[in-house]
Amino acid sequence: MATKKSPAKKKVATKVVKKAPAKKAVKKVAAKKVVAKKAVKKVVKKPVTKKPVVKKAIAKKPVAKKAVNKVAAKKSVAKKPAPKKATKKSSKAAAPKKLKVDQYGLDEDDEFYGLYFAKSTSKGLVEVKPCTFSLMYWWKGLLGYPDMIEISKDSNTAMLQFESTFGGGDSGETELTEKDVFDVDHIIEVDEQEQLVSLYSYVPIPVPEKLIGALGLSILNINPETRYGSLEICSTDNEEGENEHFLRYRAATYLRGVKSGKVEAIESMVTNGSEFFGLALDAMCVNKSIKKWLLS
Repeated sequence: MATKKSPAKKKVATKVVKKAPAKKAVKKVAAKKVVAKKAVKKVVKKPVTKKPVVKKAIAKKPVAKKAVNKVAAKKSVAKKPAPKKATKKSSKAAAPKKLKVDQYGLDEDDEFYGLYFAKSTSKGLVEVKPCTFSLMYWWKGLLGYPDMIEISKDSNTAMLQFESTFGGGDSGETELTEKDVFDVDHIIEVDEQEQLVSLYSYVPIPVPEKLIGALGLSILNINPETRYGSLEICSTDNEEGENEHFLRYRAATYLRGVKSGKVEAIESMVTNGSEFFGLALDAMCVNKSIKKWLLS
């Protein structure tokens, strides 16, 4: 009976051994997986036909990717023209703004767009157009002088006349000193159709005939050096019908297309004109005969 029991223990041991291989089964299973892979390669011949199919399928996929790239390229090309179309639309959208003008032809973004102003005169109301209004604003609004602007019946022209006193510079530095003072007449003319404002500054003393040649030569030498405006000799008939010559300075400013700053443009024209006219007169006085005539 003892011999029978000992085999029973061995059987139990064999059962334990069976459990122990369960832990090692992981390695064996891994070995079996490798064998399975080899078996697939060696035994399965028919799937060889499947492998090319897989390769073909793989070949088809990059084709699909290339197709996607091409489509993407087409989309990128389609995106590039988009801003061009947008610019065209923006230009078309900006075009109607240019068409929006008032009764004077001023664009919508002009500072005087849609402005209507009338001046009361002894002959009734007279329309004041944009360039004339700019002159009026400078003369009356900024300087505070009384309104002396004459406006034509059709309001297309206007004129302002005023006087100023010219004084020389520091003694020893200029031909005309602070003691050398004389009057200067000014006329500002407005042409609404041309949108042109012109300044004329006159020495109110007629030029003697014997001085015309010397004065003309002096003008030829000075005008090229004058950075703004120019000097000229103008002739006119006086009340007695006699022809007289006057020295004048002329400058102009063009207000067409000036959206903002029309009043400032007129102010700059008068300020710069007065300065350069004074410099030109001082340069002329190098000739003592001309200086004597100016101060007569």
